[in-house]
Amino acid sequence: MGRAVGRAVRFLRRPKVADLALVIVISVPAVIGLVSMIVQGLAWQALGAAHYLVGASLLLMRRRRPILTAALVTALDAAAFAAHLTQLANVPSAVALYSVGRYTSGRTTALTALASYAAYTVAGELFWPGRGNWVGYLFSVGAAVGIGQLVRLRTELTARSRREAADAAVREERRRIARELHDVVAHHITVINALVGGARATLPAEQEVTRNALESAEQTARQAMTEMRRLLDVLRADGAGEGPDAATGVGAERLPALIKEARSAGLPASLSVTGEPVALPAPVDLAVYRIVQEALTNTRKHALGARASVRLAYGPDAVEVEVLDDGSVKGGGAPGFGLGGMAERVALCGGQLSTGPRPGGGFRVHARIPLERP
Repeated sequence: MGRAVGRAVRFLRRPKVADLALVIVISVPAVIGLVSMIVQGLAWQALGAAHYLVGASLLLMRRRRPILTAALVTALDAAAFAAHLTQLANVPSAVALYSVGRYTSGRTTALTALASYAAYTVAGELFWPGRGNWVGYLFSVGAAVGIGQLVRLRTELTARSRREAADAAVREERRRIARELHDVVAHHITVINALVGGARATLPAEQEVTRNALESAEQTARQAMTEMRRLLDVLRADGAGEGPDAATGVGAERLPALIKEARSAGLPASLSVTGEPVALPAPVDLAVYRIVQEALTNTRKHALGARASVRLAYGPDAVEVEVLDDGSVKGGGAPGFGLGGMAERVALCGGQLSTGPRPGGGFRVHARIPLERP
């Protein structure tokens, strides 16, 4: 039943169907009156009902040709004034003028409304003198056109809001993609570069061909990082806001594997976990992993001879993650997106992030993310 009602509503919302239904609804009383008057022999009154029906039929083209529809209905009403069939605008007239306001804009609307008002006023004064109907004509024309304009503006604002919402969703998705590319691709490329560099440094001097191949691999990895940063610049352009991340299959449970990977890449690292581990919400779980991943990547890239320690602490209402290193920071290099991405992730989870050099040397990354209580 619900689906049938939905289909019926969608069918009736079609412009042609809606206009036909409108004409039928406003014509039914006139048809009944016309038949009744013909049966009673009231020819003059029947002519008035026929005038009403002709005006109603013109409304079938009110969306495609609103100005022509209003002009024809106004001319028809002026002829009815001349024949003394009526002295006031009727329902078809109001709908036609509403359509002018609804489907036209600017000077066209104003000129059409002014012309219609002038036509009604002149015809009323010529054929119904002394009645003072010009005030009623002003109200009927102005109200119908004004309501049409208000509906048109509201519809345009709604459509604009939907477009802006769609654009914002696209920008958020671009930002999410950029962040994931940086977190995942940059991390693995850095590991590859470190492993290749380590292998090249341990080669005997006579293996020149292998050394050249590894050096080429290092250059390719650096070039890949450069190209990736350019891509991130494009993806992050005009970005505003952040949306929730989709599940990526990584979280706090994968931190031991991440530490092992860092050791394989030549970075001495350790992991300590305090508190009773609990299942973390997906955004928090992902944020913890990415913060550690990015911090270790930065240590490998920017610290000389560093050692890193990772601390993960589960509390009753929050989880804390801290990454410390004791290396000296390299100079130069363009700033990346890593620390900004960390801050974005922590902010999305309602937490706090602090980063900066340690007093005794090295660098510290600390995040505290609250946990929702059931």
